[in-house]
Amino acid sequence: MDPQQVLTIGRDGLWTLLLVCTPVLAVVLVVGLVVSILQAATQIHEQTLSFVPKLLAAFATMGIAGPWMLSVLVDYIRNVLQSIPTVVG
Repeated sequence: MDPQQVLTIGRDGLWTLLLVCTPVLAVVLVVGLVVSILQAATQIHEQTLSFVPKLLAAFATMGIAGPWMLSVLVDYIRNVLQSIPTVVG
C-alpha cells in the first residue's frame, strides 16, 4: 500500500462525510438564521426558542434525506471493502 492510495481513500472518506453532512447542516443553518432574525425583530431572547426549531429541522431533514445519506455511506463502505484485496495484495 503506497501513500497515494492512503491519501485517495482518506480524501474519498472526507468527501463522503462532507456530502452526507451538507443537507442537515444547511437546513439547520437556514432555520437558525430565520429564528435569529425573528428573535431580533421581536426582542424575545429565549434559548429554547432557538434550540428546539433547529433540533426539529435536523430530525426532519434526517427523515427526508436519511435514505439517500445511508445509501451514500453504504456505497462508500462497499467500495472500500471491495478495494481491500487490490490495496493489500
